[in-house]
Amino acid sequence: MAKIRVVHYINQFFAQIGGEEKADHKPEAREGFVGPGMAFNAAFGDKAEIVATVICGDSYFNENLETATKEVLSMISSYKPDLVIAGPAFNAGRYGMACGTVAAAVKEQLGIPAVTGMYIENPGADGFKTKVHIIATKNSAAGMKDAVAAMVPFALKLVSGEKIGSSAEEGYIPNGIRVNFFEEKRGSERAVDMLLKKLKGEPYVTEFPMPDFDRVPPNKAIKDITKAKIALVTSGGIVPKGNPDHIESSSASKYGKYDINGITDLTEATYETAHGGYDPVYANLDADRVLPVDVLREYETQGKIGSLHRYFYTTVGNGTSVANSKAYALAIGKELVADGVDAVILTST
Repeated sequence: MAKIRVVHYINQFFAQIGGEEKADHKPEAREGFVGPGMAFNAAFGDKAEIVATVICGDSYFNENLETATKEVLSMISSYKPDLVIAGPAFNAGRYGMACGTVAAAVKEQLGIPAVTGMYIENPGADGFKTKVHIIATKNSAAGMKDAVAAMVPFALKLVSGEKIGSSAEEGYIPNGIRVNFFEEKRGSERAVDMLLKKLKGEPYVTEFPMPDFDRVPPNKAIKDITKAKIALVTSGGIVPKGNPDHIESSSASKYGKYDINGITDLTEATYETAHGGYDPVYANLDADRVLPVDVLREYETQGKIGSLHRYFYTTVGNGTSVANSKAYALAIGKELVADGVDAVILTST
């Protein structure tokens, strides 16, 4: 019996081409497996083999979405695969968006089974969980072994046409599809069982998990705003002209810190937005529309506030993972506290 032909999609990092400095790497195809493909190929055993690996830089893919998708699909199609595996992307946002786009396009346009893997908070998971099966992974490449162990049997089941069970059984991120079935115990009995376990402090699994939202208690109001040092922080992507730190337009992997000492106006010649999730025209014409340095300088001069902090912090909220956002907030917050900032104005788009 012939082995199942598999094409593997990975980014520039897992292809060992480079990190962020090589994120603009254009699509290329290589024979056989590359990087993590070795683990997948070994796990497939005599049932399947990776015949080719398609590689693309995360920035190139996300900034040239339509073109990159066509290029990648053309390369994948040329190898006549029976199955396509993308990633896993873990918690890398741009990589997750690329893996989701590739897997969904392969399924929809080529009619070939496809599967990917991501951490549940990856923006790609939320964007593509209803379009393609996404195996839940840990949040970093340290979970590669577990990811391979979960993705391979599921992929083989998918390509063979076997019936796919529930997300709880198979390990994929819930896709919103509900199927009626009969339980051995009636609902009231199951509810009482869960309640008793909860009262005893024993582990239990709810049948209807509720969303978990952060609740942040507000600080007390500033006693005297005329003496307060105010800082500006934005997820609107405002950066010095040319985007010197190369903050990504989507799924940002970093934030920037920029000195505005002596600056009273963010002009078209000196500032712009790196954000890819909204029309940048008006922000590029006058970045003060997103980051109001001009107004706060007026307030500073008029004595309405004590002072405007010397630095502003910026990143892009478009597709950026919750985990990365929290990490940025903690790092920025520590610096602001150390610099004696009394309040922050956080602007979005």
